[in-house]
Amino acid sequence: MTPKYKRILLKLSGEALMGEDAFGINRQTIETIVGEIAQVSRMGVEIGVVIGGGNIFRGVAPGAAGMDRATADYMGMLATVMNALALQDAMRHAGLASRALSALNIEQVVEPYIRGKAIRYLEEGKIVIFAAGTGNPFFTTDTAAALRGSEMGAEIVLKATKVDGVYTADPKKDPRAQRYARVSFDEAIVKNLQVMDATALTLCRDQKLPINVFSIFKRDALRRVVTGEDEGTLVHV
Repeated sequence: MTPKYKRILLKLSGEALMGEDAFGINRQTIETIVGEIAQVSRMGVEIGVVIGGGNIFRGVAPGAAGMDRATADYMGMLATVMNALALQDAMRHAGLASRALSALNIEQVVEPYIRGKAIRYLEEGKIVIFAAGTGNPFFTTDTAAALRGSEMGAEIVLKATKVDGVYTADPKKDPRAQRYARVSFDEAIVKNLQVMDATALTLCRDQKLPINVFSIFKRDALRRVVTGEDEGTLVHV
């Protein structure tokens, strides 16, 4: 099938790597996710990935209670670097060429983020994993995804979650909840649909960068989004 998008930015939460575990990285889950990414990569789509750190930081969060917010955010950024290394290793085992780039400078472990280098890697067909968020405290990895997507010239930001789209209500609590197939940025903001945090949503709207929210655990869902099928929820201008 022909992909609708040439270059995408995939936002993966750290929690997605946990599987059914309480925290940490579930190897089978990460291999499944990499399998979905590989399917799209082999279609010739250029892929950037922003990874979160909640699966690791959750384990230390009780100890972070009362901690300075900036310090806690830097801890979270370091957690994303650990996830990026795990993701890169899983991709290597799957035969995928990838590069992990960090917004925090830890050169012994991971390459520093340089925009031109990242774009070159994408053009070479390598999957680029963006770690450490924006490199600044007080910004979420949602905002990092919107920022990197804009910088890389991505055609769409794909937010991978455990739910297969954005609903009118919580589908686990309300059986009458309906999935939005499409929704405008303004409607998402006014109705507080929690697609992404307000900073990320506003940045994507201003850059006319659409967002698709879908389930990474639904088989072939990523491929269907990339080929333009009705999968997840498309947030558009």
